[in-house]
Amino acid sequence: EEGEEAAVSRPVLTGLSTQSPPPGSVVSRADTVVSLVNMVEQDRDLFSPKPYWKEFRFDLAQVPAGEAVTAAEFRIYKARGLPGHANSSLHVSIYEVAAQHSNRESDLFLLDVQDLRAGTEGWLVFDVTAASNHWSVDQKYNLGLRLYVETDDGLSVDPGSAGLLGRRGPRSKQPFMVTFFRASPSPARVARAAKAPRRRQPKKSNDLPHPNKLPGIFDDVHAADGRQVCRRHELYVSFQDLGWLDWVIAPQGYSAYYCEGECAFPLDSCMNATNHAILQSLVHLMKPEAVPKACCAPTKLSATSVLYYDSNNNVILKKHRNMVVKSCGCH
Repeated sequence: EEGEEAAVSRPVLTGLSTQSPPPGSVVSRADTVVSLVNMVEQDRDLFSPKPYWKEFRFDLAQVPAGEAVTAAEFRIYKARGLPGHANSSLHVSIYEVAAQHSNRESDLFLLDVQDLRAGTEGWLVFDVTAASNHWSVDQKYNLGLRLYVETDDGLSVDPGSAGLLGRRGPRSKQPFMVTFFRASPSPARVARAAKAPRRRQPKKSNDLPHPNKLPGIFDDVHAADGRQVCRRHELYVSFQDLGWLDWVIAPQGYSAYYCEGECAFPLDSCMNATNHAILQSLVHLMKPEAVPKACCAPTKLSATSVLYYDSNNNVILKKHRNMVVKSCGCH
């Protein structure tokens, strides 16, 4: 009878245990990585009726605008537990709390399971992407995560006795959640029948037939007259100089570069000039008072990642787009 009472019994909605993709691939595809601290923790421990469990709650209210969840992980530290049973097996399961009831157990959705030795020590990582997706759609679904520990025989084990640390553990070993976001993709395009691959043509910034051919009256016009043509220049942005190091963790600065130089006629191919810039330059030669020269501006930009604290002290790793000038041209 005692064995039956100790066995875990709970309503579980149909769900599949999933395997997370390699961490490196998730991080490289993400535009924003948010680390969330555990806001609320509840226990059904040794002083409560079985089965034992531990619940965690995370605030996903500040989902980056226009971004969707690509992956989410729950991380909890396991210290050595159950003295004398280091070689026995434990099954650790993590569930999303799908619905709560006053007269019976909560409805649960299985997210992930891990089998490990009782003597295992270190961080355990569970895939909770499905729960994070539900919560980002509507915060009312965010009823938290629930963790169970069982033996091979299906008997309930108090998570604390198994060595799983909660809010009472050291600050450096607090449970937390990591959520990966990426800018929402544009609507899917209808698939078309496959065609034989065509040879890729080099990309040109202009396709005018004679872009630098002038009317005869401008035959004596020469490029830039010794002035520096449009190109990329060094620019290092220091977050310390901007007074941002109270919230930016890393880096302390980065090479942003900038564009400067003449866009004088004729516009050489190295200037990455657009058709509009070429025509604007021609009109400028005829009406210099009415139309300015083309401008030297970035033609290609890349992203850079910044690690920082948000207003709730969550740690955010965000890939900010268009932060680094890769090339310049005349526009």
